[in-house]
Amino acid sequence: MTNEPQVTKHGGGIWSIPVPIPDNPLGHTLVHVIETDAGPVLIDTGWDDPASWQALRDGLAACGTSVNALHGVLVTHHHPDHHGLSARVREESGAWIALHEADAAVVRRTRDVDPSRWLGYLVEKLAAAGAPDTHTAPLRAALAEGRGGRPPGRRAALPDRGIEPNALVALPGRRLRAVWTPGHTPGHVCLHLEERHPGRAGPGGRLFSGDHLLPTISPHIGLYEEPDDDGSSDPLGDYLDSLERIADLRPAEVLPAHQYAFSDARARVDALTAHHAERLSDLRALLTQRDLTPWQLAESMRWNRPWEQIPFGSRTIAVAEAEAHLRRLVKLGHAEAVSGSHPVAYRATG
Repeated sequence: MTNEPQVTKHGGGIWSIPVPIPDNPLGHTLVHVIETDAGPVLIDTGWDDPASWQALRDGLAACGTSVNALHGVLVTHHHPDHHGLSARVREESGAWIALHEADAAVVRRTRDVDPSRWLGYLVEKLAAAGAPDTHTAPLRAALAEGRGGRPPGRRAALPDRGIEPNALVALPGRRLRAVWTPGHTPGHVCLHLEERHPGRAGPGGRLFSGDHLLPTISPHIGLYEEPDDDGSSDPLGDYLDSLERIADLRPAEVLPAHQYAFSDARARVDALTAHHAERLSDLRALLTQRDLTPWQLAESMRWNRPWEQIPFGSRTIAVAEAEAHLRRLVKLGHAEAVSGSHPVAYRATG
């Protein structure tokens, strides 16, 4: 027996359903439901887990509809807490699934590539970043014993259609425009409902922001998931540019995929921009003192807890975030790799 879902009615044919994420401090993904003339459409679906599936079903019932009635699914990005249940939704309802092509390419790679190759790539990437043997040893052992496992998203659905940047999504009776916002993933999109807010005066509409803009959390910005990465991408630069595009929309309300709805997108964009500017300045200051590997920089960065208390998997994510900031510093001409260093170390320039 499940608890009554805490569905929120936002007005104007919009609801949000909290779909739980197993064993995750975020707690849940807010799956949004939009009424259209062709039937309800979901924005994201939640994690692929029996309890999450039941929560989605119960939530739709509380909204006065059902999985079988769904017309389509718009996925903000490929991460499993957003795209995980998409395949099951399609199986039950026949609904189409739409995803930006850059993230659809990630889904195809994840499905098609041998999981051991992904694990091998992770080991090599961590070693190149200066991770100590104590961190890589468990991964090397798993690789040697054939315990590569199946990465999250291995069962993710291939989309039926793309989401085209700056184009209106084909939703009968609604005016919803896709805004490409890379950074958190290469194909992340926000969805701008270009309709007057039912409870607030003035233009701006509402923005479904996925993980791009959250009320109090700074979304993870690491390097994009690409085993053949040539070093030319700049996820943090992409993210900062995307933030400005969102601020320029001046939405009356932001409906994110985590936490809660909020207003004043401009203030939140300014806060996130300042946060990353401070991080870049702090890292450059560290690199003026001595040459450091990405792992050493991650150890020195400020997190929500001391480095010694950060779990194994979260350290891997932290290093990816350090690398994204390093790559931005290099692009700006404020840092450079030290020639001949193994693992690669960086120093400040200018």
